[in-house]
Amino acid sequence: MVNQHAYQQYQQNAVNSATPVQLTLMLYNGAIKFARQGLTAIEDGRIEDAHNSVIRVQEIVHYLQSTLDPDQEISGNLAALYTYITEQLIQANLKKDPAVLQEAVDMLEELRDTWGQASQGLK
Repeated sequence: MVNQHAYQQYQQNAVNSATPVQLTLMLYNGAIKFARQGLTAIEDGRIEDAHNSVIRVQEIVHYLQSTLDPDQEISGNLAALYTYITEQLIQANLKKDPAVLQEAVDMLEELRDTWGQASQGLK
């Protein structure tokens, strides 16, 4: 119990002290982690776990989309990508289709990697 509490405190401190760039990377990593958990759950036939994992990914993508700055030119492109990813997540969740969910994972990984590379100049 003490170890779990210490780990939760560590995670909370990491989030509280993170820069916006780091927070965005954490969100991408979280979305990818939950999507992979969803893939495993689909493959294992754990339908409820798959559903819950995919819903968590949708929530993260929705949050990312809600934080876009409409004054930035790239925001329109990112909004379109987030909308497409959300549509894929909905289809993957409805059909429990690992191929559709994998497509969303691939796109999230590409966005994360691109964000990570672009943010190197922002530090």
